[in-house]
Amino acid sequence: MQIKEPGQPTIEDVAHEAGVSTATVSRVLNRPESVREGLRLRVLEAVGLLGYVPHAGARALKLQRSGTVGAIFPTIDNAIFAQAIDALQQRLADGGLQLLIATSGYDVDTEARQAMNLVTRGADALVLCGAGQSPRLLQFLAQREMPTVHAMIYPPPEGRVCVGIDNAKAIGKAVRYLLDLGHRRIAMLAGVTRDNDRSTARVAGARDALLHAGIKFSPGYLVERKYALEDARDGFRALMANRPAPTAILCGNDVLAFGAMLEAATMGIAVPQSLSVVGFDDLEMARHFRPALTTLHVPTDRLWQTVADRIISWLEKAPVRDATEFDVELVVRGSTGPAPGE
Repeated sequence: MQIKEPGQPTIEDVAHEAGVSTATVSRVLNRPESVREGLRLRVLEAVGLLGYVPHAGARALKLQRSGTVGAIFPTIDNAIFAQAIDALQQRLADGGLQLLIATSGYDVDTEARQAMNLVTRGADALVLCGAGQSPRLLQFLAQREMPTVHAMIYPPPEGRVCVGIDNAKAIGKAVRYLLDLGHRRIAMLAGVTRDNDRSTARVAGARDALLHAGIKFSPGYLVERKYALEDARDGFRALMANRPAPTAILCGNDVLAFGAMLEAATMGIAVPQSLSVVGFDDLEMARHFRPALTTLHVPTDRLWQTVADRIISWLEKAPVRDATEFDVELVVRGSTGPAPGE
């Protein structure tokens, strides 16, 4: 029996108020899907009326897990990750799990330290961005048979569970679209590829799609910059200093595209009349920019909800799919047009 502190309702109090057994109350709180709706609502009403809070330590001991999931993001200073965290947290909460967040700053050693800290502090599962983790971390997770889902990347390396997009294939759509518009001087403002397999795949996908059309990146037509507006503006200036200047720029994400378009306006370069710009992600701001940004739409909410579903299934010992790919759609807006002179 749970020891009752003064003024603290117990599970027995909830059971008495709802007119059910303590086992039923436990099922409602731990496995709500196993209880019919009318009974579940009656128990939850009693929980709210009494202000009952389950004892986390006792629950964790009974379930032999902490009820927490660790997730390591490269940064939270990016709207795409803020959206990801929101979708992941909400779906995990629906499954009775608490999300713990750490950041790596796009550094694999920092990611390894943060992951090990989360595991040693009791996280039941991990969510990692991409699949480019250090061998040391991968060995650590394998030895502990730690449930781990790699997000934002596809296809998966052997033996990993991945939910994501094929970054190379996705950006190939943008390249072919620009080629269809008559562009041949196509440059890329990429994210930093070091320790970032998503950025690396996007660069590789753009290069391969151009080569398929018989075009190589001209010297100076590929630059890497951090995902920040000032860095993007600097990278844009470097690209436009080439002679001849590009007529279209592929950007590694929407933040880089926003910076490029802001600097284009400063330099008096008309978009899309003189230069086309394509982003990647389809952040909310993309459709509000002037001109609105042509970009690759990533179904961020559905992707991260699926990541959470994989974790929940894993912890409930249900079957878990090794790989799930989400399609990326090219959304054409006002920042792209025919190549000048076409």
